[in-house]
Formats: sequence, C-alpha cells, structure tokens
Amino acid sequence: MIKAKTLVPALAAAAMLSGAAYAETELTVYTAVEAEDLARYAETFNQDHPDIKINWVRDSTGVITAKLLAEKNNPQADVVWGLAATSLLVLKTEGMLEPYAPAGLDALDPRFRDADNPPSWVGMDAWVAAICFNTVEGEKLGLTAPTSWADLTKPEYAGHVVMPNPASSGTGFLDVSSWLQMMGEEKGWEYMDALHANIGAYTHSGSKPCKMAAAGETVIGVSFAFRGAKSKAEGAPIDIIVPSEGIGWDMESTAIVAGTANAEAAQTLVDWSITPKAMEMYNVGYAVVAIPGMAKPVEHFPEGITEAMIDNDFEWAANNRAAILEEWTKRYDTKSEPKG
Repeated sequence: MIKAKTLVPALAAAAMLSGAAYAETELTVYTAVEAEDLARYAETFNQDHPDIKINWVRDSTGVITAKLLAEKNNPQADVVWGLAATSLLVLKTEGMLEPYAPAGLDALDPRFRDADNPPSWVGMDAWVAAICFNTVEGEKLGLTAPTSWADLTKPEYAGHVVMPNPASSGTGFLDVSSWLQMMGEEKGWEYMDALHANIGAYTHSGSKPCKMAAAGETVIGVSFAFRGAKSKAEGAPIDIIVPSEGIGWDMESTAIVAGTANAEAAQTLVDWSITPKAMEMYNVGYAVVAIPGMAKPVEHFPEGITEAMIDNDFEWAANNRAAILEEWTKRYDTKSEPKG
C-alpha cells in the first residue's frame, strides 16, 4: 500500500508531466476569411497540430490591412492567414513580413507565391469577380441580364446595382484595380463615374452584394463567383455572369509577421497552410486553390472563369493601392453603407 505522504508528490509530478504534454503555443492570427469558416479552419489545423491554439482577429480586408499597418512599430499578430495578396505586398514593402520558404513550396502554382526566394508570402486560393443577377426581380422590373461590365452603366439599371467598397473589401478592390488595368486609368475612372450613377449602395463586405441579390434586396450584386454558386445551390433565383471584358481576381495568402516571438509555431502553421489537406479545406469555399489539379468542381460555378481572369499585375495594384482608394473615396463614398 502506498503511503499518503509519498502519493501526493507522485500525483504532483504526474500533473506536471501531463501539463507539459498538453502545453499550448498560442498564435494571434489576423484574417479576412469569412467568419463562418474560421472554426473549421482551426479545427482542421488542430487535427494535425493540437499543441498550437489559434486566436483569430477577423475583419474585412481593408480593416485588417489598416490595422496591421497601424501596428507596424508594435506588431500584435504572429501570422496573417487569409488576406489578399495585394495587401500582403503592401506589408512586404513596409518590411513587415518575415521571409520563409515553407515545406511543399514547389508544389504551388508559381502565381501563388511571392517571387522572392525565400518568399515573403504564399497563396492559398483565389477568388474571382462575377455579377449575381436576380432573374425573378429582373423579370418583374423588365430588366435584361447584363453580359459585360459596360452594361452596368445602362440607364435601365439605375439604383439596382450594389457593389463592395474597395477601401473595406478585397473584392471591391480587385474590381476597381482590374477596371483600371483593363481600361486604362482615364477610361477606368470615367467608367466608375458612369457606374456610380446606377449604384444603390456600396457594401463593406465582398459577399454581401450577391447575398442581397440572392434575397431579392437588389437585382444586381457585383461580388465573387463562388458566393454566387453557393447562393444558387441554396435555391436562390440568380444567374452568375462572367463579364465579357474579363474579370479581376486576387488570392488569399499567408505570411509570418516580422518580429513574432512564436516563430517556430508560425512556421508550422505556414507549412500546413499549403498542404494538400489545407487545399481540400479551402476548396469547400473556393473553386481555385494554389496546388494545380487539386480543386474539385463546384456546383453552379460558371464556365470560362479561368480564361476570363485578367493578367493581374499585383505589384502595380499594391503600389497604387493607397492612391486608388483615396481617389475612389473622394469620388464615390457618399453611397457607402454606414459602418458598424
């Protein structure tokens, strides 16, 4: 029989060993991934790395980018997991990212990584612009479905178009930057002037315009294709239209924040973020992922998307981001929804 006085130290030692076995590293991870996906992302990652706890800080692309820039001299994040590449290029220019070549890097489509070696960021998945058109509401109003970006300036659509604010939304910014690249800056701003006349509201979420179109709250939502496919699969009476001029796109990307005190855990997360298992997870919410050939077909995802994606100059978009947003805000912000 074990005496009580020897049992207490034994239990204490066992408790210490148990605590060591389950010691967690906590990572503060900034993201613009849809809020509904975050629990699934953390849970899937923790299946392989239960010793790393993710503390999410989530907001729209513009807000997260501004927050990171404001914290430049006192970083609060360890990792950025799921932010537009155009935003991460801005942070890279500011010297805020820690270059790191994750395991499995060579398996990625070359477009889905920073060009430097080692890269400052790696891509996860891409989202592409599209128009969501509510066929029921359109028919009620006698409106025909648009087939191009130019169509959205027709007088018949006055007040029936909703799109994201590019200062808040990565989807909004990829729209604006792609129009400026496709049309040239002068004609691009002329186009947006004409489009503004038809805008009912600018939202602070990239998915909201399509959700509004799906719910019949607007006829036309400028959003991204996967959101449209998801809404249509849920029974919404919408068509997902790929404008004939081509479409803008951006990729969600991952990077280590320079100066993190948790470098080893941060590297583990970035390694995992480009694994086949991670790509399968992204494919639930995105039709294009960073490892070629991995994405499964998505129901109702429009055909011809890959061919319609413009040759996006991410460096140009990142370098001109502040000036573009300043000009856009000065011209059009009066129709933005209230924040909050």
